[in-house]
Amino acid sequence: MTPDQLLARVLYRDALMLIIDKPAGLPVHAGPGGGPNLEMLFDALRFGLPRAPSLAHRLDRDTSGCLALGRHRKALARLGKLFMRGAVEKTYWAVVASAPPQAEGRIDAPLAKLTPKSGWKMIVAPHGQSAITDYRTLGRADGMTWLELKPRTGRTHQIRVHCAHLGCPVLGDAVYGKADRPLHLHARALTVPLYPNRDPVTAEAPPPEHMRDALRRCGWSG
Repeated sequence: MTPDQLLARVLYRDALMLIIDKPAGLPVHAGPGGGPNLEMLFDALRFGLPRAPSLAHRLDRDTSGCLALGRHRKALARLGKLFMRGAVEKTYWAVVASAPPQAEGRIDAPLAKLTPKSGWKMIVAPHGQSAITDYRTLGRADGMTWLELKPRTGRTHQIRVHCAHLGCPVLGDAVYGKADRPLHLHARALTVPLYPNRDPVTAEAPPPEHMRDALRRCGWSG
């Protein structure tokens, strides 16, 4: 990705915050082995400020969609508090294999990190941290289901593990499902109550190209 391509993915901008449409397949920051990452391009998002913006939260490498950035230290601290107390509403779209037992509901299943020699992953475990996700079905077709999911907590891999726990793993999930295509998980929208006396800021990201065929088959009209 080039700086100009990242600029074209800005969904919202004001004096405190940016919301960008993160592409799938690019990590938000460098891992232990380094390599290309989104933070390397943040200097293009200064828009006249002396420093580049910083991540207010995270998305997995293969998840696309809405990602909030704080434009300076005070803004980042304000956003951090909002995310910490669950005041930011996060809406995801996923296309999953099969279907959940009910068309809509709440998944309340605590998560813990498992670190076998083959690589770490998250598991549902009674001793884990509280993890809650609300979901509803938006469409179905050909053994797939299009879900809208709203995580009420912010655990690592939460939506992916919760979908697998329901018996309907996200399509393309190499860890909790089947690695037969790109991951079909998209951060569709963010609603951020950034200003006390104004309506919340809301941004939506269009679904990535690799998800659109499955979404259309499930009834999406975009």
